[in-house]
Order: sequence, then C-alpha cells, then structure tokens
Amino acid sequence: MAEKKAEKKESSEVFIGKKAFMNYVTGVVMQFNSGAKEVSIKARGKYISRAVDVAEVVRNRFIKEAKIKAVNIGSEQFESNGKQVMVSTIEIVLAK
Repeated sequence: MAEKKAEKKESSEVFIGKKAFMNYVTGVVMQFNSGAKEVSIKARGKYISRAVDVAEVVRNRFIKEAKIKAVNIGSEQFESNGKQVMVSTIEIVLAK
C-alpha cells in the first residue's frame, strides 16, 4: 500500500465540546501560530453559544487581526433511542 504524503492544510478545525472554555481558545490561537491561514470553529447543539464566545475571545483579546470570514449554520439528523433527532450546527471560519 502506498503512503500519502501529509499535505499542509490551509484551514484547521476546532470542534467545541465539554472541555474548559480556554482550552478551545488556546487551540484556535495555537492553530494560527503554527501557520494556519484559516481556522474553522465547529459546534453542535448546546455548544453553539460556546463556539461564538470562543471566536469572539480569540478576535478581541488574542489575535486582533483575525476576521470572521464565514458563518455557516445548518442541522444534522441522526437516530437516538429509536427516534430521529435534528441538531443545529454552526461553523465559524476565522481568517488572518
């Protein structure tokens, strides 16, 4: 089997979940500091507000030159306990 060479990604992703708020802020800042031109912050359901807060703290306190390039919203459908459930999603793309 042939191995694929690791390609330098222009965009990085940070998925928001249960961890401490500043862990996500640090993750976004580290992505920018390691050379990423864009960082995509993604969240679902009740973590959407935390994703917005992470983006704003990064922009206002840590990387002032970061701009919001795009905000994408949507929903995902999946099965939970035999029921079809819809969950809202958000993706906030920050760019330097």
